[in-house]
Amino acid sequence: MSSIVKVVFDRVHEYELIAHTGMSRDEAGQWLNAQWEELECETTNPMGKVLVLDKILGIAEYAGEKRFAEAGEWAKRYADAVAAVLQRPAVRVDVADHVIG
Repeated sequence: MSSIVKVVFDRVHEYELIAHTGMSRDEAGQWLNAQWEELECETTNPMGKVLVLDKILGIAEYAGEKRFAEAGEWAKRYADAVAAVLQRPAVRVDVADHVIG
C-alpha cells in the first residue's frame, strides 16, 4: 500500500513524497525516535511529553527544507515512517503552521 506524504514549509515550498509502507509501526517509531535524538529536536510541549505528532513536525522542521527538496533517501524514509505510524492514505505535514492533517 502506498501513501502520499506532503511536507509544507510555506505556500510556495511543498514537497510530495510517495511512501511505500514496508515499514512496521514499531520500526517507524524507532526511526522517528532516532531522528528526534540525532537532530537534537526540542519539545514544544510545556509538560515535556513528546507525542508522535510533535516528533513528525519537529523532525521535519529541524531536518530542514533542503532534505525534502533533494527528495533523497532520508526524505523517503521520513515519508515511509510517517505513513507507517499514522496509517493514513494521505498526510500533510505543515511545518509553518505546526499542523498535521
